[in-house]
Amino acid sequence: MSVVDIAAPETEEVEEKRGRKKLVLVVLLVIAVAAAAGWWFVLKPAAPSRPQPGAVLKLDAIQVNLADGHYLRIGIALQASKGAPTDLDGSKALDATIELFSGQPMDKLSVRSSRDRLKGELVHRLDTLYDGEVIGVYFTDFVTQ
Repeated sequence: MSVVDIAAPETEEVEEKRGRKKLVLVVLLVIAVAAAAGWWFVLKPAAPSRPQPGAVLKLDAIQVNLADGHYLRIGIALQASKGAPTDLDGSKALDATIELFSGQPMDKLSVRSSRDRLKGELVHRLDTLYDGEVIGVYFTDFVTQ
């Protein structure tokens, strides 16, 4: 009987230590989950939002010389971002349009995918020129001859 009595306290101590270890692991897990949730909902950096559209500034149509003696009459309107000045200087946009479209072959401009690619390039250039105040371009006139 004495052998059983001596073994019993050791088993209780071992079980008590295991219980403490489990409790510590559960507490650490709860702290880790709480920290991750706090970061996710409070400290996580917000994704950059797209600028909201503001006023549209329509510019007068211009003529651009294309390749092989052809020309393009192109009119554009600038989509300004919300909060941008309403009196944007259109000369930078017209200059970028002339630079981009001058010398282009007429058959390239008759293909929609080519026009869309050039329009995307123009939007990129205008975004740089206007420091993000212009977020889009609309063609208001597009005639080739």
